[in-house]
Amino acid sequence: MSAVPPSSPLSPSVRLPDRADVVVVGGGLAALCAALAARQAGAGVLLLEQAGPALRGGNTRHSRNLRLTHDAPGPLMPGSYRAEEFIADLRRASKGDGDPALHALLATESVRLADWLARCGVHFQTEHLPYSRKTAFFLGGGKAAVNSLYATAARSGIDVRLHAGVAAVDPLSSSYGSSSGLSSGPLRVVLDSGAAVQAGAVVVACGGYQANPDWLAAEWGPLAATLHNRGTPHADGQVLRHLLQAGAQPSGAPGRGHLVAVDGRSPRHDGGIVTRVDGFGCGRVIDAAGTLLTPPGETGPPRYSAWGRRVAAGAGGRAVLVVEARRAAELPMRVYPPLPCATAAEAAALAAIPPQAMEAALSGLEPPFLLVPVHPGLTFTGLGLTVDPALRVQRADGGHWPGLYAAGMIIAPQILGSGYIAGAALTVSAVTGRRAGEEAARYVRS
Repeated sequence: MSAVPPSSPLSPSVRLPDRADVVVVGGGLAALCAALAARQAGAGVLLLEQAGPALRGGNTRHSRNLRLTHDAPGPLMPGSYRAEEFIADLRRASKGDGDPALHALLATESVRLADWLARCGVHFQTEHLPYSRKTAFFLGGGKAAVNSLYATAARSGIDVRLHAGVAAVDPLSSSYGSSSGLSSGPLRVVLDSGAAVQAGAVVVACGGYQANPDWLAAEWGPLAATLHNRGTPHADGQVLRHLLQAGAQPSGAPGRGHLVAVDGRSPRHDGGIVTRVDGFGCGRVIDAAGTLLTPPGETGPPRYSAWGRRVAAGAGGRAVLVVEARRAAELPMRVYPPLPCATAAEAAALAAIPPQAMEAALSGLEPPFLLVPVHPGLTFTGLGLTVDPALRVQRADGGHWPGLYAAGMIIAPQILGSGYIAGAALTVSAVTGRRAGEEAARYVRS
């Protein structure tokens, strides 16, 4: 293996290398898997993560389980979940828009994923498991898994740089990116600081743009004002935008994304899974104009994952869940307690909803009430890059850029569209990250 300096945060006193075999852009599960796989294949690896020590790891910090194919019961999951069932679930979630080749990649490669992650230091929960035939759970959650992988990266000699945001990935030679698909020079990775590194290969694994308010406003219009980015505040999409402008083939579509229901009092960024709102079947959901989003006598979809889009489509892009106080025990535990309201008029004032509309919406319910403000929470955006089965970034003219790979949620729209199934994000990240790292190392060796 090529010698590299030990893992260290980027600071003014720590100079970047002029060149690396493989540069990985990002610091979540996809990036870590790419870096480890490339290093295991013999390449020297430089990993550039925009966040600092506390927030390194991207949205993986808020995750806990990943979807895995398995043919028989085991210590991580009961029953079986065969590849054909996994593929059918992916096809259903993406409404037929997902790439069949990448669906097959996830289903077949996830069989060996847990063992590989365990060898990389990740621990899985084997006791007191939530029943899940399709997903395995990290012991200690995503943050523990991220910490373990960073520790393994350091021991492996991967050069990890934190506070190292990347602005662009550019070719050095004029022939690079030509219609012939050939390159006579390395890739050039430009950091926000202006520093640059030449790379034999690059894996882009830095996610979407759900933390970029200007981009969201351009695509989502007024709704962007009520959107909460559930994950990392560093998902600004700079590298994605640069590559799309350079001629990369997009996947998905602008203005799409995976929305869920979150508490309107939660932070605009990085609230994670604990800010979600459940218990919609206990009461009535009313938008900013006072319109019932579910008619009386109906409960609507039971899961928070279906309510994000409903709330987003309502007036003002916000709503409230109102429950009779006598049913308080039916509400799931939450970080933010529901707000008590003695009357419908008080609920209207708290929710900034016209009083007469609130009175009509709560007709037939007995006060006092409990109120939960609900906003749409954005998990990931629905516009990304297109890759081939070797995870090479594809160009809009039909070619590809040699040595340039992508993995994780920056390619999720090609796999999931704007849909989702539980545990899919971590599986997309780990499987495609590992494959992209292996391919990048192979390219450098060739």
